[in-house]
Amino acid sequence: MSSATSFYDFKPLDKKGEPVPLEDYKGKVVLVVNTASKCGFTPQYEGLEKLYKTIREKHGSDFQILGFPCNQFGGQEPGSDDDIQSFCQLNYGVTFPILGKTDVNGDKANPLFEWLKNEQPGLLGLKRVKWNFEKFLIGKDGKVKGRWASTTKPESLEAPILEELAKGKSEL
Repeated sequence: MSSATSFYDFKPLDKKGEPVPLEDYKGKVVLVVNTASKCGFTPQYEGLEKLYKTIREKHGSDFQILGFPCNQFGGQEPGSDDDIQSFCQLNYGVTFPILGKTDVNGDKANPLFEWLKNEQPGLLGLKRVKWNFEKFLIGKDGKVKGRWASTTKPESLEAPILEELAKGKSEL
């Protein structure tokens, strides 16, 4: 989707294969994370859930996390979409949306991830997701505001998220 100008131009699929119009998140700050259930970084679900609850306590639905399960890195997300949902809820109490399993790299990469990688290339300008639990921060304007590697703990993203949430408040 080369004509995409913002995050809101995409409609990734949910666990039932139904399109989720990202336009529904217009004016919100969104953290997009590619996830996996059998990865060394999987415990980050706990940190993501804590971050989600902490920020939403003060900012309500102005903040959203969207998880995108991916099986492209070491086959670490082998389950069905239902298995993934159950795993996240039972093991980590995840309450933020986990969408349908998707590819983030290659010929079948989700157009959203193609756009994210073009908007915010990784280290040395690489336009690929390196591993599970890479994170992209989307501002209220639908533009990519930051990108962090798998090794970045979710709790360390609270400051940049709050900074994005604060933008525009003074103009209201």
